[in-house]
Amino acid sequence: MTLFCKQCNERRLPIVFAKDKPPLWLCDKCENFADGEDNIVRELTKEEKDEMKKKLDDFEKNTVLTGEKLSRRKGVN
Repeated sequence: MTLFCKQCNERRLPIVFAKDKPPLWLCDKCENFADGEDNIVRELTKEEKDEMKKKLDDFEKNTVLTGEKLSRRKGVN
């Protein structure tokens, strides 16, 4: 499985729908899904796109960034 779409040569991201099935790879530019053998399965539906946008908006609203730099603890094994 290549990480790049064979149509537009953009990056693909794995999307997992069910635990017992292998992930489908979503191309950001073409918005189509490919399986593990690099065959295009289907395109992203409007409902799926809206659901992804809603989850991203909820994450951005609920995430609090304090701006403080995280430091590593020293002397802990």
